[in-house]
Amino acid sequence: MTNPMPAYPSGGGAGRAEGVEEAAPFAKPVGRDGAGSSEGADNSEGADNSEGGRDHARSRSGGRDRYLDLLRSLALVRVVVYHLFGWAWLTVLFPSMGVMFALAGSLMARSLDRRPPWSVIRDRVRRLLPPLWVFSAAALFLLFAGGWNPGEDPDHGGTWGLLSLANYVFPVGAPPFPWHIGGEGGLLEATWPVQAVGPLWYIRAYLWFVIASPLLLWAFRRAPRATLLAPLALTALLTTEIIRIPGETGNAVMDFAVYGSCWILGIAHQEGALARVPRYLAVSLSTTLMAFGLWWASGHLGPDGWDLNDIPLAQATWSLGFVVILLVYSPSWSELPGRLAKWDKLITLSNNRAVTIYLWHNLLIMATVPLIDQAYDFPFMDEGMMSALDATYVLWMTVLVWPLIALMILAVGWVEDLAAGRGPRLWPDGRRAGRRSRLGTARTKRNAPS
Repeated sequence: MTNPMPAYPSGGGAGRAEGVEEAAPFAKPVGRDGAGSSEGADNSEGADNSEGGRDHARSRSGGRDRYLDLLRSLALVRVVVYHLFGWAWLTVLFPSMGVMFALAGSLMARSLDRRPPWSVIRDRVRRLLPPLWVFSAAALFLLFAGGWNPGEDPDHGGTWGLLSLANYVFPVGAPPFPWHIGGEGGLLEATWPVQAVGPLWYIRAYLWFVIASPLLLWAFRRAPRATLLAPLALTALLTTEIIRIPGETGNAVMDFAVYGSCWILGIAHQEGALARVPRYLAVSLSTTLMAFGLWWASGHLGPDGWDLNDIPLAQATWSLGFVVILLVYSPSWSELPGRLAKWDKLITLSNNRAVTIYLWHNLLIMATVPLIDQAYDFPFMDEGMMSALDATYVLWMTVLVWPLIALMILAVGWVEDLAAGRGPRLWPDGRRAGRRSRLGTARTKRNAPS
C-alpha cells in the first residue's frame, strides 16, 4: 500500500503545506501492489498527559467533570479517524486540536492556582517526557535500522542535524526525520517517518504552552480580552505575511498563534471569566467568528479543499468559536448521563492513556498495512475477493487499528503512570476505582448508627 504524500514540507510544525494540525492521513489503497492516492493532509493528539493524574478536570461541585473527559475522548477518536480516512470535513465538524489545547489550558490554570509555577511546569514536563522517550526510542530504532544517518541527511545534515536529535528527548523544536526511507518492497511505505514522527509537533506546542502558561495567566488576569485575541492577531499577521518568520521557528510560532487563543480560552473557563459573559453574547460572537473562518477558508482552499489544517487563520477562528460554544454550554457532569454511561470505562481509559494513544496511533495505522496485505496470499483468494479487499482496505485498517492501540496501551501505557508518580496500571478504565468507591460506601453504611 502506498500512503499519501506528506502534508507538510518540513519536520513537523505549522509549515505542513500551510496547515497546522495533524500528520498526513492515509489514503484508500486501490490494489495489492500498494497503489493509492492522497485523500487529505493533521496532532494529533494529542494530548495532555496530566489528564489521568492529579489534575483531572473537575465539576463545579468538586468532582471530576465527565463532560470535559468526553470531549477529550471524542477529540482523540476524531484524530484517529481523520488519519485513517483523510476526510477534510472532519476538521470543520470537530476541531480536535483546538478542543485538546483548550482543555489542557484549563487544567494548567487550575494547577497554577494551587501550586507555584515552577512546581506545576516541572510536574507537567515530568509527566510528558517518559512516554515520549519510549516512542522516540522505538522511532529512532526503526529509522536507524532502515539506514537513516542524520549526519548525512541533506535536510538535516552536519553537526546541526545530530544536535537536533535532542528534540526526541526534550522537544523544544521539531525532531528530524527523513522524507523517505527504505524501498518499495518494505513492510512500511517509504514515507512512513513523516506519518509517524510528524505528529510530534503537538508535543512541542504543548510543551511551549506549558512553559508560557504562568505568563499567559498573569496577562489574562490583567488584560483578558487583549490576551485572548492576541494569538488571533498574530495568526492574521503571519498568514498575510505581514510578518515572516522562516523555517522551523516560523512553524513553531504559527502553531502557538493558531491554538494560543484556545489555550487561553481554557484559562478563561477555569478562571470563571467565560461564565460571566452572557450566553447569548458569547454564542453570537463565536458564531460570527466561525462564519469569518469559513468565509476565509472559502477563498483560501488548500490542496485538500476544506481541510482547515491547510488554512491557519480559518483553523484559528473556527476552533476558537467552536470551543467557546462547547464550554459555554458545558453541563459539568459528575457522571455520564443516560446512554453515555455505557461508554464510561472507555472514556476513562482514553483519558488515562491520552498521550500513549496520540503518540502511537499513526505508527499503528501503518502497521495495519502489512497485516492486511497477508490476506492477499491466502490460498482461497481469487480475483473477486482481492477486488473486494481493495475496495474495503481502509475499513479493515479501521477495524485493526483499535486492537493494536489496545495492545500498545497494555505494552507501554503504564509509563504514563510511572511518569505521574503512580503505580503502573495495565488497563486504567476506572473499574478498580469504582469498586473501591462502592466498597467504601458499603462500609460507611454498615458502620453508620441505626
